[in-house]
Amino acid sequence: MLTADFDYHLPEELIAQVPPEVRGTSRMMVLDRASDTLEHKHISDITAYLRSGDLLILNNTRVFPARILGQWEDTGGAAELLLLDCREAEQHCDGHFTSQWRCMCGSGRKARTGHTICCAENQLHADILNKDEEGHSLVRFRSDAPLMSLLDAHGLTPVPPYIRRNANDPEMARLDKERYQTVYAQKVGAVAAPTAGLHFTETLLDQLEQMGVKRAFVTLHVGPGTFKPVKAERVEEHKMDAEFYDIPEATAQAIRDTKAQGGRIIAVGSTSVRTLETVAALHDGQIVATHGSSTAFIYPPYQFKAIDAMLTNFHLPQSTLIMMISALAGRERVLAAYAEAVQERYRFFSYGDCMLIL
Repeated sequence: MLTADFDYHLPEELIAQVPPEVRGTSRMMVLDRASDTLEHKHISDITAYLRSGDLLILNNTRVFPARILGQWEDTGGAAELLLLDCREAEQHCDGHFTSQWRCMCGSGRKARTGHTICCAENQLHADILNKDEEGHSLVRFRSDAPLMSLLDAHGLTPVPPYIRRNANDPEMARLDKERYQTVYAQKVGAVAAPTAGLHFTETLLDQLEQMGVKRAFVTLHVGPGTFKPVKAERVEEHKMDAEFYDIPEATAQAIRDTKAQGGRIIAVGSTSVRTLETVAALHDGQIVATHGSSTAFIYPPYQFKAIDAMLTNFHLPQSTLIMMISALAGRERVLAAYAEAVQERYRFFSYGDCMLIL
């Protein structure tokens, strides 16, 4: 299967640069696989498509302000860091905090071992220790205050590269901090939001609960690999970055109970799908309480073991995400739906509209 088989034309102006003015007002395309039909609705209409006994699976990861600006200590030149994952937990000794993270470094010059970036008004120092084969830097952070408190005060929300931002625009920084986060986010660790969840409000979740639609949570800390382009000509040759996941016992039991009672498992977002399908593949189709790292790559003709339906945003051409939903709904059907979404002027990608696949 060729990566080019998942291409489609997208006018640039349809890439959403900001969220809808009011959370919970996005448009929703409904793709029904059984009837092979498309409907144009809004996220508030999801109540008409779910029923008592269904179980929503939500990813409760929380995006942290992982992007921080600074200057090279030796030249004063501009630099920035995007924290990806912690490699050595923070330690506190003699009044100083230290930790090690794998980071992406942006600068007009190459990040070299031994160089230091000064951040957070010189309260945080980032020493470049080495670089890996992917070009990411291992960085030691040194400060007099905990790293997360400095990021909360000085860091920026790491919105995707197709959302264009001026780092010096405080209004956009405030907007992203509030809206590039689900209302149920709890577990800190993601550098990208599980964007299908951005459409839900507390009111809508309460409406679904009153209908008898239950909800349960998984955690998958979304990394920058979610935006990583598929460079391989053949789909099968692409390798996914590892992402940490966790399924608590309460969620595993809720899924078992739902299936036993004939209810549907409705995954909210590709990250929830990846989490459940990763565990189901390792446990003969069963969902158990566990945690680990997922490198699952779902593309046609994958046979789903855990989910029955999903809510998802509209994804980049030739991306692993459009390949995943093509495995669920069929490549030709998905590409036809995307063509109609373009024609109907839906908003695309992280801050865009959504699709319910039944």
